[in-house]
Amino acid sequence: MLFNELQLIEPIQEALVTKGYTKATPIQSKAIPALLKGEDMLGCAQTGTGKTAAFSIPILQNLATKQGKQNGKRKIKALVVAPTRELALQIGDSFREYGTNLEQRTTVIFGGVGQKPQTNRLEKGVDILVATPGRLLDLIGQGYIDLGYVEHFVLDEADQMLDMGMLRDVKRIIKYLPAKRQTMFFSATMPASIASFADTILKQPVKITIKPEYSPIDIIEQEVYFIDKGNKTALLIDLLKDRKYDSVLVFSRTKHGADKIVKALARQGLDSVAIHGNKSQNKRQKALKEFKERTVRILVATDVAARGLDISELSHVINYNLSEVPETYVHRIGRTGRAGLGGKAISFCDFEEKDLLRSIEKLISKKLPEVKGHAYPLRDTTIKPKAKQGQRPQRRNQGNAASNGSSKPSRTNNRKTKSTQSNDRRSKSTQTDGRKSKSTQGNGNKAARGSFKQKRSSGGGGNEIRTSGR
Repeated sequence: MLFNELQLIEPIQEALVTKGYTKATPIQSKAIPALLKGEDMLGCAQTGTGKTAAFSIPILQNLATKQGKQNGKRKIKALVVAPTRELALQIGDSFREYGTNLEQRTTVIFGGVGQKPQTNRLEKGVDILVATPGRLLDLIGQGYIDLGYVEHFVLDEADQMLDMGMLRDVKRIIKYLPAKRQTMFFSATMPASIASFADTILKQPVKITIKPEYSPIDIIEQEVYFIDKGNKTALLIDLLKDRKYDSVLVFSRTKHGADKIVKALARQGLDSVAIHGNKSQNKRQKALKEFKERTVRILVATDVAARGLDISELSHVINYNLSEVPETYVHRIGRTGRAGLGGKAISFCDFEEKDLLRSIEKLISKKLPEVKGHAYPLRDTTIKPKAKQGQRPQRRNQGNAASNGSSKPSRTNNRKTKSTQSNDRRSKSTQTDGRKSKSTQGNGNKAARGSFKQKRSSGGGGNEIRTSGR
């Protein structure tokens, strides 16, 4: 369907033409007419399907057609809640681009940066607010934000909010909203917990499920290297020295791991940048800018930081660690298959991750081709795979100690032996003082217990609203 068939007002039509958009995506064709009528919506659609325009365009049009001349300070009429700073910024950009010929004012707020510039904009009045949950609750608590006039509420990437433990905050936010409102709920996946939550906030919603026009599983070349955990960095360096890897997104399971990868690559003369929740917003934006402009060809990211990023034309995605959630693997490799473009996804799998690999292969109904004959074949099979997904892996030194059957006494036992010998030598001279010693020990134990209780009672209490990293 063409945009000029969707009964959009002229200012929005002109903005779409300026951006070169003439044909609506499937979710836009289905969502925009329903949302223009004020219907609630439950949308199941992945990033890259055009869902941001699907809700931002009708919100802009509904506000523009209702809103007369501004009298006094602007009130927040539309609220969009997103899980990450990057996604919030992209949504804010979309509202500004599609509403460039309108008078609506959009502001984005998120944690991890100083709040003063954000509160200054809020005090001037805004029509559309895009926010991450933590900073939103923080500024509500400080009295900077009043949600009592909201007419349109969007919850984007709800499944990711569940993964990040944000749904409790979202439920608190909803309590500040008017009961009479239009609600739009979007999620890339629809597990039972998400569907159940959606039922509590939607009223007879229009339900739309959009499958990507191109499945990344079908168009992306995928392969796996079986490799010892300790050799992953060496293999990564060897691969990245090949200039064919001109735009690479490397996924690390942890923030600390992402930083270690960047440092290891730097020692080999390979420039890379990392994005994760511990990075300041300025550093994250700078890293993304350098990567998009190809100033740096390697971006290392965690799943949370990368979700929702608008990164196109990636040549490679490398899974340094396999994802513990099989569906996340599909999200990861889909970064290099946008708009039907091909690409290559490479996964490193150590012995502990074989169960994760089997779960991924079961989900995608495909066995990943193994790269054989490489320089770092898997040799270490002494560590058992995780019994259950998400458990902490067994420590290698514990397993080796058990298998070696070593009778060598531990350092602790050595210390105990020396202490016992010393006590034997002093035993004769201390017999008469034994009773005093016991009395002193008793008093000491009481003091220690009292100190411990004091520490516990003085520990931090209450619920803290954290804004950093959201």
